[in-house]
This record gives sequence, C-alpha cells and structure tokens, in this order.
Amino acid sequence: MLIYACVSGHGFGHGSRVAAVLTALHQQRPHWRLVLSTPLAPAFLQLAFGPVPFEQRPCRWDVGVIQADALGADAAATLAALEQLEQRLPAQLEAELAWLRAQREPVLVLGDVAPAAASLAAALDAPLVWMANFGWDAIYRPMGGAFRGWADRALKAYRRGNALIRCPFSMPMDWDVPATAVGLTPGRARFGPEGLRARLQLTAPREQLVLVGFGGLGLALAPQLLQRWPNHHFLVSDAALAAAPNATLIPPDLRPLELMPLCSRLLTKPGYSTFCEALAAGIGVHLVRREGFAEAPVLEEALQRHGWHRLLSREQLEQGDWQLDQPLLQPSAQALPADGADQAAAVILATASRANAAGNR
Repeated sequence: MLIYACVSGHGFGHGSRVAAVLTALHQQRPHWRLVLSTPLAPAFLQLAFGPVPFEQRPCRWDVGVIQADALGADAAATLAALEQLEQRLPAQLEAELAWLRAQREPVLVLGDVAPAAASLAAALDAPLVWMANFGWDAIYRPMGGAFRGWADRALKAYRRGNALIRCPFSMPMDWDVPATAVGLTPGRARFGPEGLRARLQLTAPREQLVLVGFGGLGLALAPQLLQRWPNHHFLVSDAALAAAPNATLIPPDLRPLELMPLCSRLLTKPGYSTFCEALAAGIGVHLVRREGFAEAPVLEEALQRHGWHRLLSREQLEQGDWQLDQPLLQPSAQALPADGADQAAAVILATASRANAAGNR
C-alpha cells in the first residue's frame, strides 16, 4: 500500500500531526510506502519523522490562511493565493496522477486537510481518509465576503471522503463522513530528559525553566524581555532572543516536544500540535491569544478545559508581562488520553483493508 498524504503547508502543526500518525502506522505496516505531498520544508519533515522512511512530493494542495506573523492573518493575500492555486491545481493533479499510476501500487489518500485531495482520490478511485480538527470551510466562512464561496467548495470536497479521523480540539465538521474521534496525537520523544539537561548544560530546576515557541513563522521578541525574569531560564528557537543571558538556543536537531519534560511552563500561541505535546507532557501553557482565526478560540477553550494554563494578550506578551510568577490555573475537566496517533493509524488500516476487500471481490 502507498499512503499518499496531502499535507497542508499552512503550518507545522499539520505536518507534526501527520508524522505522529504515520509513525504509528509504520510500526504496524513497516513495508508500506509513506509519501508526503506538501510544501513543508524537507528539514522539518526529516526531523518530525526521524528514522521512519518517507518520500516527499513538493506539492501545494491548499492555501489555508496567509499569516502576517504567528498571531496575525492577511485576508487579502489569502484570497489572492486561493485564486492562484486554483489556476495551478489542474496541471499538478495530472502530474501527480501520472506519477501515482506509474507506481503500480494500491493507494490510500490521506488529507490534512486540503479539499483538493478529494479530486485526487476520485481520479484514482482510491479511498480517502480525512484527518483534522477543522476544515477550511469552518475557517473561511467567518471571514465573510468572497471567503464564503471558498467555504462552500471546501465543504463539498470534504463530503467526498470515506472516513474522518476527528482530532481533539475540533471545530464542527458536518461532512456526512463516518468519523472516529481520537485522543491527543503528540510525537514520540527520542531523547531522555536527563541526557538533554547535560547536553544543554542546564542547571536551573524544572520550576524555573520556560520553553518559548511560536511555530514556524516565529515572533520577533526583544531579548530584554527575558531579562525581566532573571529567576527564570528560557529555551528559545530564535537566535536573536538567545542573546539574553538567561536563554539557551534550542539545537536544530531537537523538537520542542523533547524539551517539554525539562520545563514547567511554555509560552506560545494557539496551535494544535503544540497543545497535544504540551498536554501530553503535563507542562503549563502561557497562551497568547490570537485574533482573526476561527480555530484560536476553540483551542483556547480546550486548553482551559484540559490543561494547566494562564492567558495573555499580545500587549502583555510584548511588554514582558508573562505572569511566570503567578500560579497556573487548574483545568475544569479531565486530561485527554494521549494515544490518538495509534487510534488514527487503526482507522487508516481499517479503511485500507475495506478497500482491498472490495477490490478483490
């Protein structure tokens, strides 16, 4: 079986989620081919998959929302990008169909969460599994105006799937597709915390260690802000921020999830995979609220239900008012199970099995 995953390039969270699930699938079916069709950077994918072999087709299947930075959306640029992609998709679709047919292997299409994956699966007569905590229909519709038409088209495509893996923190997905709700889908750590402490020469106790991360786009913060918290030590991925005397630059071969067990708190924006990793690790989340993206309040509400947290405005972030000296607020509901990647892999296996059985009749 060839698993052809159309992965959104909107953010690293889609790629991290797919990597976690396909890693679990690889443990069950190590000889299946994993093909990532995505514009995400190869270095990011290699870090996410680690020793699990995969191939990449550098295709863009959706736009998502063009972001001004980690906390802001650009609606006009998003509409322009949607129109441009619409012009390019037919040629890309024909090229990928030709490549897939030349492989002479049965194919299952996994969509996270590009509507155009439906056209690819239909042309191949291949099963289509969606994996998502939202569809672009739910993101575009609240943006109004011309986005409503794009929302309608996305919804029509989503209703052509064979199965939906409904991830945690989900928005409404009324797609009339058989759905399986799964638990958290964090990646699996490859390094022990004590070895990492020694490697990074960290001497501060866990209570004083804070991880800072704002996704692939990042967010420009002044190093002086870290010095407002001299009793804390920060692990950062921004080289400029690492200039602060109480900061350590995260090496490029380490994912944030490897470092979460070392820290007591995480300063971040709303993000699906970051939340999965943080809740699974039991780290407190200092969340900077995000405006203009419909998923953000859903994630914020989920954090308050299931994770220890504090909520910050962007103004508080930029002023250094990070509340690291304040107690974390207790979640209002129970913790979520962390076996979602295995559950999702089971859905893919079952869908592939049904397709094979139907093809052999």
